[in-house]
Amino acid sequence: MIMTKNQKTIKKENLDLKKKTRKKEKEAQLKEPVKEAVKKATVKKEKYIETVGRRKTSIAIIHLFTKGEKAFLVNKRPYNVYFPTLELQKIVLSALEKMKCIDKFSLDVLVRGGGLHSQAEAVRHGIARALVIFNPDFRKRLKKAGFLTRDPRMRERKKFGLKRARRAPQWQKR
Repeated sequence: MIMTKNQKTIKKENLDLKKKTRKKEKEAQLKEPVKEAVKKATVKKEKYIETVGRRKTSIAIIHLFTKGEKAFLVNKRPYNVYFPTLELQKIVLSALEKMKCIDKFSLDVLVRGGGLHSQAEAVRHGIARALVIFNPDFRKRLKKAGFLTRDPRMRERKKFGLKRARRAPQWQKR
């Protein structure tokens, strides 16, 4: 069967529509539980402690609220949805666990850049800084645990003539 250009474009448009509707349905299913959690834990305009945590190329802006409903949102999603693995969740909560104040604060975090692991460490760094501002007595224990130190290790830049930072092209004898 030979199709004309018009029939091909119509068929292609139908396929595109099907893909878009499937994608929208999936997104709606994923967003439903998140929307409910965000509605329950919306943070009102109150006084808060704002700090910045960094790791590699990740930057986390922390808003630590002492009053109101106790919630932990990362990019307007619950932290356990944003950081899916247990390891990442432990990294994020480690500063609060160290000071035994997991359920004393409401946290609103905006994090950008890098991968999930470096984002989790950036959030931990920012939370530790916020806790020190809240109570300067926390500084000694957080410093000893290494949560206040900004990890300076960054990815090394690529050099010309090389494939990566230090990886040289394969050497050929002849």
